[in-house]
Formats: sequence, C-alpha cells, structure tokens
Amino acid sequence: MISVLASLNAALLRAFADDERVLLLGEDVRDPYGGAFKVTRGLSSAYPDRVLNTPISEAGLVGVAAGMALRGLRPVVEIMFGDFVTLIADQIINHAAKFRWMYNDQARVPLLIRTPMGGRRGYGPTHSQTLEKLFLGVPGLRLLAPCHFGDPGALLYRAILNSETPTLFVENKLQYLLPVYTPVDSLEPVKELAEFELQEIWPAQDEVAAPLYRLRLKGAPPPSVTLAAYGYMAELARQAILTLAYEHEIFAELIAPTQLSSSDAAPDALQPLWESLRQTQRLLTIEEGTLPLGWGAEIAAHASEMARPLKWTRRVGAASTPIPAAGPLEAATLPGVKQIVQAIQMMEI
Repeated sequence: MISVLASLNAALLRAFADDERVLLLGEDVRDPYGGAFKVTRGLSSAYPDRVLNTPISEAGLVGVAAGMALRGLRPVVEIMFGDFVTLIADQIINHAAKFRWMYNDQARVPLLIRTPMGGRRGYGPTHSQTLEKLFLGVPGLRLLAPCHFGDPGALLYRAILNSETPTLFVENKLQYLLPVYTPVDSLEPVKELAEFELQEIWPAQDEVAAPLYRLRLKGAPPPSVTLAAYGYMAELARQAILTLAYEHEIFAELIAPTQLSSSDAAPDALQPLWESLRQTQRLLTIEEGTLPLGWGAEIAAHASEMARPLKWTRRVGAASTPIPAAGPLEAATLPGVKQIVQAIQMMEI
C-alpha cells in the first residue's frame, strides 16, 4: 500500500532524476525538515544544488520561480500553507498567467505551485482554509487537485514536465495519509474499494492530461443522484455513498475530476458528469471551501447548460465563517458525511 504523500514524494524524486531543469523552492523544504508535511523529504539530500530554502516571502519566491520558468527551467514552488496563496495572487494573476498571451506565445511559464489546503487539524482560521476558488476564473492558469482514486504522483509528474502553463496544484492535508486506491507499481487495490466499481476516464489529450473518476457501488441499481467532488471531499463522498445505500436505500454515483480550472475543464472534459446527470437529473456538489461563488456553483451553472433541466441541484460546502481552532466548532464549520447524506435526503428521490 502506498499513501498519497509517498506517491507525491516519489513523483518529485522521479521528476528531478528525469530532467535537470527541475528545481524546488520553498520555506523549510530542505532536509532534515523536508517541508511542513514532508512531501519534499529526501530531495535536497539527493539533489542538494536544486532544492532552495527561501525567506518567508511567498510573493518573492514565486516571482523568482516565474523568472526561472521564463528562462527555460521547470521550477516547483511549495507554499507551506494554502492560506498563503493570497500573497502570491499578483505574481500569478498579473504576471505568470498572462505572459504567454502578452508575448504572442513566444514566452512560456512552466511553473508549478504546490500547496496544502484544508482544515480538520485544529490549525485555526489562518492555516485551515480552502482558497482555490479564488483562482478558478483566471485565464491562463491551470488548477489541479489530486485524487487518491488514481495515482496523484503521476498527475504531479506530468504537470511538472509536460505542462507549459502555470499550474496551481492543490493537496488537501487529510489526503496525505490516505492510501492510493488503484494499483501503483503493481500494488493491489486496497480494501476500501472492494464494494465499488471505479473507472478512470481521460479527456482529450492536451499538454498535460488530467483524469476524472467515476465511482459507484457494484451490483447496485442505477443511481438516482450524481455527486461531484474533488480532493479529500471525494473520500467523504465515497463514505456517504455507502451510508445512503445501506441506511436509506438511495443509490448514488460520484464524479471526481482532478482538473478544476473552469476555462479548461468545462465543458468537454466533464462530459461524464453531464452524461450522469442526464440519467439522474439530480446534482449534489461537494467542496471544502466556503459555499458562495465556489466551484460547486460553477459546476451547477455548467450543468444547467450542458444537461437537460435538472430536478434538483444542491451544494455542500463550508460555512461562511472563519474556521475555528476548537475541534467541535471546526467540525461544525466544515462539510462532512452527515451533511452530504442530509442534503441528498432533502431531494425528491
């Protein structure tokens, strides 16, 4: 069994070995610390000249990395906590994402920015947020969120070496210790998927392919509701599917994309979602970020355009408040399996 964290770490090591243009910049990413969540552990020991500890200046280090990318390198930046992406917004939105257009495609910025998002660890309001929705509508920026239903490391590796587009790679903190659910390096699938059918679907190939996943119970009746979720929320959706089937006799299927950027991912790459909705006519989106103006709202809007009129559309997300540090209050603020099940029960099924 391999964890998401181990998969990402192995992918970084492989990218460094395969292409000497790959470098890593970040705060405390060198050994022995190896990053706040240990994804970069071992890199500086193997490649001491290509792993750079930086000052606490997120805007500065992303600006330096963007310059490296313009000069033909393939920098990887680690932002220690996803809350700090607000500090790099100017470098991403007004610079890295625009250069390819400003210079008639003669300049490329193959920059990858990794960052852990999400709560449930008691880190409080400034270290627990899920903020990727702030970047969803930025032209020229790709947003990826790995899923443990497939190989997260393979997604990261392709994004580092194959993409010519600035990429924000969002890793949920609670994903790190989850097992990768599909065979990696000849490992067998883990027991959590024994009751499920899992399908990995690849959209039309582009500079960096990003799969999505369809999950449903084996031998179950046709689903009557479609769940759309990404990252760690896909795991909560999987748990909710079991609860819905065994306790309420409601059958659902999950569509979990790994590419979030709406300018690239919709509508063609989400065709399996539209196909599912044509059958179920009921959509529930699930995200850990706050609900207003989020990823779920964008998916619901596209669904209204791509699928026939739906009977029900609902969204599950975090409450529109800062995230508390106290465990019980944090749990009440963030979406969980109970909220997913309750939202589906409110639909007419």
